Amino acid sequence: MTDQSLLANRLAPRIVEEDGSFRTRMLGIAADLKDVIALGRGDPDFHTPHHVTEAAKAAIDDNQHHYTGPTGLPQLRQAIADTLAADYGLGYSADEIVVTAGVQESIMLCMLGLVRDGDEVLITSPRFTTYDTAVHLCGGVPVPVPTHEKDDFALNPDEIEARITDRTRMFVLVSPNNPTGAVTPPDVIRKIADLAVKHDILIVADEIYAKLIYPPHEHLSIATLPGMKERTITLNGFSKTYAMTGWRVGYMAAPADFVAKLTEPRHTLSINTCTVSQFAALAALTGPQDDMHSMYEDYSARRAYLMQTLDEMGLSFGAPGGAFYVYTNISSTGMKGKPFCEALLRETGVMVFPGDMFGEPDSDFIRISYLQPLDLIREAMRRIAGFIETRKKGAA
Repeated sequence: MTDQSLLANRLAPRIVEEDGSFRTRMLGIAADLKDVIALGRGDPDFHTPHHVTEAAKAAIDDNQHHYTGPTGLPQLRQAIADTLAADYGLGYSADEIVVTAGVQESIMLCMLGLVRDGDEVLITSPRFTTYDTAVHLCGGVPVPVPTHEKDDFALNPDEIEARITDRTRMFVLVSPNNPTGAVTPPDVIRKIADLAVKHDILIVADEIYAKLIYPPHEHLSIATLPGMKERTITLNGFSKTYAMTGWRVGYMAAPADFVAKLTEPRHTLSINTCTVSQFAALAALTGPQDDMHSMYEDYSARRAYLMQTLDEMGLSFGAPGGAFYVYTNISSTGMKGKPFCEALLRETGVMVFPGDMFGEPDSDFIRISYLQPLDLIREAMRRIAGFIETRKKGAA
């Protein structure tokens, strides 16, 4: 017997170990340090808007904390359908919406419903590797579609088509993307739609960051294009836009017959999304949007500062068109992503994550999230600059 437990040795082959172990390691190091500035996780530093938290309290007081139907509160599903129509031109009805425990659960539900043994799933890369895990668990094969710094990490349709085979089941389109912040332009979205029709493949469109796009970039929901609604699942949620990460409310929008077939699998996963959180999400959509706009303005200012400061430090990056990350090239320091991030944390108390955690082994990149107040981001960048300068002197 090895030093692993009996259970660990008997894990199914489809259970794959990703870079979560490094994340855990970094969080463990941070727990033993003082004055840590966390620029790693994608968790907004803002409070959930007051009217949203008040709606949750009211739901508790009104005894609205029991089971809902598996697809979610009818009034929330209708509000989601109305919002998708108003904001993105998407034509979904309430019975084409499934409310899930965050987009994370939507991802797993999609793969459970669509991926068969041996199916290939193309995924925008670098990427949020939850997709890889979900595909593996369902017997599929994740196929990364690379994007490049020189293109600001925007998708290239030729890279997609070059990887389509007779085993290709779907393409996961993430725009804006995590970790790069890349926004795929509307003209490219149209070409991707043409590829989907030409090769008869499905699209999972992850649009969780669609409200966080900076001028002059534009968002186009692929399911609005001719012939695409019937082959597209649109994913979105509340975590990023409304600072509701821990509330765990996301949703998927898809044709009604597909939703009907996924209702029982969705029930099996978790019965329903937390009822109190659903009432909070309803208030987020139907209530005032001032807090959301204020958060956006702060993100925009932080983004501009980070990009300018990285330029001044001589570190290159793909200019992020959306989300709240800057995917930064550190190859000029002579270090790779993982050792850079660990040494930076231990020596300066600044936590960022390496590109290795986003499907790029031995990466030259780090992801910096701007989810701290601007004064803390300034201090973090001062520490990073000092860390890099110390390394340069040591190498001289």
